Amino acid sequence: MKKIKCPQCGGPSIWDAKNESRPFCSERCKLIDLGAWASEEYQIPASPSVDDLDEYSEGDFIQNSLPKSTRH
Repeated sequence: MKKIKCPQCGGPSIWDAKNESRPFCSERCKLIDLGAWASEEYQIPASPSVDDLDEYSEGDFIQNSLPKSTRH
């Protein structure tokens, strides 16, 4: 059996069909990871599509793309 590192806790995990939590070491780690995805702690980077840009007016787009100035 091949041992791998659990992606959640870093502990040892067995990479085998008998391990129903694979690649995680336990059901607990599997659920923690699922919760992180559900609460949007993890995100897959993507470029905005044309449809995303249509939601903003030109003024909103320009205003939101400018750097925020800070007062000193």
